[in-house]
Amino acid sequence: MAKVKQRIRKIPKFENEDQERDFWASHDSVDHIDWLQAKQVKLPNLRPTTRTISIRLPEAMIERLKVLANKRDIPYQSLLKMFVADKIEEELRSAR
Repeated sequence: MAKVKQRIRKIPKFENEDQERDFWASHDSVDHIDWLQAKQVKLPNLRPTTRTISIRLPEAMIERLKVLANKRDIPYQSLLKMFVADKIEEELRSAR
């Protein structure tokens, strides 16, 4: 099978994100990037997007959570996230 040399077009300079968003909404990246030359990269410092929620918990539960978190030397909100994540994984495993 013969290789077809694709002409890669230069990506224009954008004045702002809106302009760039509009450009990519109407153009295919294949015309501007040689994906065969792409390399996989790791972004170790990238954090998942988070969203703030409100949850009402009994004060006694929060105090007990703070005691447990203090023993682990971590913020109680972090410990709560760990507990929720563990329980979600447990439920997903048992649902299979």
